[in-house]
Amino acid sequence: MALDQVDVDDWEVDEDGKPQPPGDKEMSFVDHLEELRWHVMRSLIAIVLCGIVLFIFNDWYFRHVLFGTNYDDFPSYKFFCNLSQWLGTGEALCMTGPNVIIQATEFGESFITAVKMSFIGGFVISFPYVFYQIWSFIRPGLYKEEQKATRGVIFICSLLFFIGVCFGFFVIAPFGTNFLMGFEVGGAVNQPKMGSMVSYMVMFTLPAALIFELPVLVHFLASFGLITAESMRKYRKHSFIGILVLASILTPPDVVTQVLIALPLYVLYEISVFIAKRAQKKYQAGLE
Repeated sequence: MALDQVDVDDWEVDEDGKPQPPGDKEMSFVDHLEELRWHVMRSLIAIVLCGIVLFIFNDWYFRHVLFGTNYDDFPSYKFFCNLSQWLGTGEALCMTGPNVIIQATEFGESFITAVKMSFIGGFVISFPYVFYQIWSFIRPGLYKEEQKATRGVIFICSLLFFIGVCFGFFVIAPFGTNFLMGFEVGGAVNQPKMGSMVSYMVMFTLPAALIFELPVLVHFLASFGLITAESMRKYRKHSFIGILVLASILTPPDVVTQVLIALPLYVLYEISVFIAKRAQKKYQAGLE
């Protein structure tokens, strides 16, 4: 439709004094809040649905996931024992579950914990969809160059998130559980409460999922010139020491298990350096 065929009196004027069609005007703050509300609602619905499923199967969820490292049939115990035999280190990595009785000592603790952990597990399962909703709200506000630099971010972030969760669950959690439950002082007997056990399982897994998002964070920062591969190489020694400290906190005080935890984290750092180098080249090419 030609410009002279429509009434331009109702059109808004941009900063340059040019009339803008009603469909091209920017969203107001209230409109943004309304859109954000729907993204949040859809994310919450996904989390609740997944949480309901976990609550229905709460016996399996608690026995094999949240309390899994307490029992001998946890798959990591057999895997690390076989790995120890294959490496020729005898039974250095062989572990068994503490097999202790987990107590629920407070009124309604079992029910409240089941509900809480069902929704936390629901968030983990629905993470790709939740992140998709968040990204759908953020993406329109980015420039074309920024949108291009973040192509495939939903798949990559989701993949790294689940790899981190698996690393925390199958590697960090069994070593952490054995060390903490096997540490005795003053003759005290470890008899964990239900809430304490599940809290530590969350601590073992979700931080690892965030750590595994490091390559994505580095890619963003390097794409916009905020970090360089040279700076990451410069502080490589500092990062390695930090990784060793983290591994020593999460594992029993022996070299084999500390290296087993630290090695994947250091490999992740080196991958991030490579990613920063590639993103830096694209950023410099865009400036020329």
